[in-house]
Amino acid sequence: MVTLIETIIFSSLKMAKLYFYYSAMNAGKTTTLLQSAYNYRERGMNTLVLKPKVDDRHAAINVRSRIGLESDAVSFEAEDDLFALTEKTDQHTKLSCVLLDEAQFLTKDQVFSLCEIVDELGIPVLAYGLRTDFRGELFEGSLNLLAWADELVEIKTICHCGKKAGMVLRLDENGKPMSSGDQVKIGGNDIYVSVCRKHFKQQQAENILDGSGTNLSS
Repeated sequence: MVTLIETIIFSSLKMAKLYFYYSAMNAGKTTTLLQSAYNYRERGMNTLVLKPKVDDRHAAINVRSRIGLESDAVSFEAEDDLFALTEKTDQHTKLSCVLLDEAQFLTKDQVFSLCEIVDELGIPVLAYGLRTDFRGELFEGSLNLLAWADELVEIKTICHCGKKAGMVLRLDENGKPMSSGDQVKIGGNDIYVSVCRKHFKQQQAENILDGSGTNLSS
């Protein structure tokens, strides 16, 4: 049986595309990225794994999933030219695919660079990231990937109520949801939880009414 990942690999040999895999927190985005990278390498193909330096939960030279899988990676800053970086790597080692973790942290110019990698170098790009932040607003990288990507793929996870979770709540030091603060705050299960739209709206309404977070309820 041919998997979706194998289908992408085979089709990429004919025509490169920019894929955006998006989800809420803890849906397995990085695990899926690492599985894709492994499948390419298993077939003797070279890949370039990229990660934004702002995500400092692990070593700058590694991408690591919650279940323990990991891969070497190249980290980059917001001002870095991803097209130039990829072109230089491709000239040294012919690339079959570029895989990018935490794509929500990309700038608009960097998303355009991903398009150039696909269109000018003919290298498929698989970008993985969150769609929205804890306020329900799009990240800059996600906004532009939703507009420019050739293929959009949702990686699903579930809310505590059993429905699909498409939103993210940020928890304060007391474990209660927040409705304000900086958009970017790096963390995992300790400060973020994925919920469905109903419970996201419920929590936002409760925060407006009492000015503080409350425990989730169904």
